[in-house]
Amino acid sequence: MKKIIAGVLAAVCMLSLTACGSASGAGAGSESDLDYIKGKGTLIVGITDFEPMDYKDASGNWIGFDADMAVKVADSLGVKAEFVEIDWDNKILELDNKSIDVVWNGMTLTNEVRNSMECTNPYLNNAQVIVTSAAAADSITDPAQAKSLSFAVEAGSAGEAAAADNGFDYTSVTTQADAVMEVAAGTSDACIIDLLMAGAMVGEGTSYSDLACTSVELTVEEYGVGCRKGSDLAAYINDQFKSLYNDGTMMDIAETYGVQYAILTQ
Repeated sequence: MKKIIAGVLAAVCMLSLTACGSASGAGAGSESDLDYIKGKGTLIVGITDFEPMDYKDASGNWIGFDADMAVKVADSLGVKAEFVEIDWDNKILELDNKSIDVVWNGMTLTNEVRNSMECTNPYLNNAQVIVTSAAAADSITDPAQAKSLSFAVEAGSAGEAAAADNGFDYTSVTTQADAVMEVAAGTSDACIIDLLMAGAMVGEGTSYSDLACTSVELTVEEYGVGCRKGSDLAAYINDQFKSLYNDGTMMDIAETYGVQYAILTQ
């Protein structure tokens, strides 16, 4: 009798575990990222202060090519775009923890990014460039000529990777804007930032008119948007990119921020 009872109990336990496991599995994968975002009514966009992609206007509102595009996509979902400044070095963790829903901030599609996120198709061309004093910029035409300089770079960025690859002496800071400030303050001799940012931030007519971009392109790269691994949001954004490109909206926004020559066909 004891053996029979034990057998019955074991069978009941096995059935219970199976049922629980099935319920757990269904719950874990039953809701898509799109449904999750629509349900809460917001698309939380992880960014840094990065002109001309994401930056604040005089009223404190986030604008820029990426910011405006994110608003368009959020509108198409029937939700509000909410912008959150993140530590760029922690972008993957922020995404996985659902502190943000998407990384949309001139993000270079590196192998690490592609392996850790569900990425959209590339939408902009970019390069990593050296920015230094206007007086010295013309004299640097090759990476070897920059070996003696001290650099500031954004932690976790393509610029930091370029500095390491070239054996430069560098200090990591929080944002690309901070890297430019280090050069302006004389704390670093040069910085490595995105070409599109350099075009907007340094040179004649900018706040850093005494700084200039050298002719050296350390990398040539492409920007993409990052979603959680396996997310259906990436495919949705790709479809929106195509629609916004075909109806001219993407190019109109690009011309507003001077990045029209870097737009990739969608």
